[in-house]
Amino acid sequence: MNKTLDWRLLKKLYAIHSPSGKEDKMIAFLVSYLKSLPGVRLGKDSYGNLYAWKGESETYPCIVAHLDQVQRNHPRDFRAIETRDIIFGFSAKEHSFCGLGADDKNGILIALETLKKYDSMKAVFFKEEETGCHGSFHAEMKFFEDCRYVIQCDRRGNSDLITNIGCSDLCSEKFIQDIDPEKWGYKEETGMMTDVEALKERGLNVSAVNISVAYYQPHTDNEVTVKRDLEKCWKFVQHIIEDCTDTYPHEVGDNGYSCGYYDWEVEEEIHSILQEDPTMTSDDLFDIYNTNYPHLKRDDFERIVEEYHQWYGFDDEEETLTQTFKPNGKETDKEDFIF
Repeated sequence: MNKTLDWRLLKKLYAIHSPSGKEDKMIAFLVSYLKSLPGVRLGKDSYGNLYAWKGESETYPCIVAHLDQVQRNHPRDFRAIETRDIIFGFSAKEHSFCGLGADDKNGILIALETLKKYDSMKAVFFKEEETGCHGSFHAEMKFFEDCRYVIQCDRRGNSDLITNIGCSDLCSEKFIQDIDPEKWGYKEETGMMTDVEALKERGLNVSAVNISVAYYQPHTDNEVTVKRDLEKCWKFVQHIIEDCTDTYPHEVGDNGYSCGYYDWEVEEEIHSILQEDPTMTSDDLFDIYNTNYPHLKRDDFERIVEEYHQWYGFDDEEETLTQTFKPNGKETDKEDFIF
């Protein structure tokens, strides 16, 4: 099992600014890079999502990631600065931090690494996740018919395995049992709207999960990646691909519903966001996350923020920051537009 990631490639991904609806530069880079990998074939659907597959097999592991990011345009002198264990974006001219777009370029890196390493693999790179999962809601579902399961690496932090979003389970108990998350340092959690949820709503009939992929303070200019946590995610993904070779069927509703505690889980999600950046206001949260929580109104965000500060009372900025940072088919020369 290879734990070494291509950090140079990750910093190239960070250097490409890809806001929602303007992912063309990122797509062009990925097409060029994937064409250089032996055996990888490419396709696009009518919405512009990018599909990659490798090898000939009856069934495939599948990993998905999204192409877009939330942060403002990069200054011209933007650099991804790599320390011993942290990567952050910085502009020397502006004397300011810059968002990396690690949400979800870290997930893109994991997907690329799987396509490099494994002989039989599928991957999809979706547009416009951050504005409501528009790309995945337009996905070509036939692409997933021979997939064993679908993995997404698009969760902040280093230890969450998202197996439920909203009122719906994403995967079977058998899949959870076989991937054995606790052994690898992960625990089951309820998550926010993202591409695997959209795929399940579209009828994906195999298990899916979303895994923490080592970014912190997402959607802000203070976003960072913790390298050891990204290595941990990569190790976990390799385990799933190498050790879980069965197909894991799962229809929406197979495991029942959990609406009884959904509202509380959503409030805990927002509290976690505030723990990472306590300076965020209710207006900030509404503007960034209203598509993730469409049932919450601006007043709901105001109430949750007020309750958070009443309960946790983070008045010491230094204390808050300390808590935040705890630590092979035929080659092709062109895309195959098959959909």
